[in-house]
Amino acid sequence: MFKLALAAAAVTYVSAQSFVSDPLVDKIIPYTAIPYQVDQHTADRGPQSGYNICNSTTENQDSMCQTGFMNHIDDFCIFAPPNPNTTIGDSEGEEVAWCTKKGHGSRLIPEGALQGIQVVQSPGYIQIVGFIDQTKLNVADGDFGGELDSGGQDGRGNPIGGLVYSNAFPSNNGNNGSYQQSRHWTYFVGGNFFCAKACDDTQPNAEALCEHIYDRIGCAFNAPNTAQNGTFEYCKGDDMTPVGRYVTNGVTMTFTQPPEGVSVSVPYVATPAPSSQCTTFASAALYTDLASVGVSGSPAGSAATGTASAGSGSSGASSTKSGSSPAQTGSSNSAGTAMGLSLVSGFVGVIFSVFAFAA
Repeated sequence: MFKLALAAAAVTYVSAQSFVSDPLVDKIIPYTAIPYQVDQHTADRGPQSGYNICNSTTENQDSMCQTGFMNHIDDFCIFAPPNPNTTIGDSEGEEVAWCTKKGHGSRLIPEGALQGIQVVQSPGYIQIVGFIDQTKLNVADGDFGGELDSGGQDGRGNPIGGLVYSNAFPSNNGNNGSYQQSRHWTYFVGGNFFCAKACDDTQPNAEALCEHIYDRIGCAFNAPNTAQNGTFEYCKGDDMTPVGRYVTNGVTMTFTQPPEGVSVSVPYVATPAPSSQCTTFASAALYTDLASVGVSGSPAGSAATGTASAGSGSSGASSTKSGSSPAQTGSSNSAGTAMGLSLVSGFVGVIFSVFAFAA
């Protein structure tokens, strides 16, 4: 939840970059018109490290695909580092897509990485949370992680140029072969847990439901859930209360996250929105395409070229150890600060409050 460092790690501060005039969240990109690279900037954080046109030529364990999907419990992607033993804070601008299914031109999530998944489909978003072995996704053991989102400290997103699509939104009318872009999305990855939410931009509350300014309070507040380690579950649900909003004495209040370096004390407890029509799956056996190799080592395919067709080769579908609380997922801050804050004050109380929802 907080930016917890490994033992004795130093606190590193990085100055905020200038905000671009054409932020990623404003770029409307139909799935059939994806460019080779969404981000064309070269200053400050540098050029986009990967590519967005992903197909059969890029589908291997060295893929630098930065286009992800959130479709269903057996068909989703997680953004994670391209290189082994890396912290989220050090690699947030360079993350790549790791997916559960072939056909997305990405790396495949390795066997054993997914240890419990809960998907909630609401009118306004699809939310996927789960327990993972993060080392199989190149995230350093013990890293409490960070937030990846369509905003970023400079408007270019984390990863820079990252795109997210879904065929799960109600406005898609059940058309599994048609993908809608989600311009408002957020992931938290770390502490052997992840939570991801992609909002439907045809709905009026997309920005508030997928707000990305609360990067220091983790999954428990940004994606309240009842996920359980070892359980794989898909549910229908209501929209959650937008992050940061709570009611006290009959008055709706908005929590403002303090600046980096100031201890966080959240004045409310977030509760998962009501859910129903839950379907429980027996095990991770529902993932038939997971990579049997390690996080690297498969033959490298050719990189996509700017002349490839967007989506070509697509299937048309899309720290503590495992068992830790989702509250412990950390965040790389909105100013791009690397992992380093060891915020112990208030941490124990937050763990207890969130374990109540993770049990």
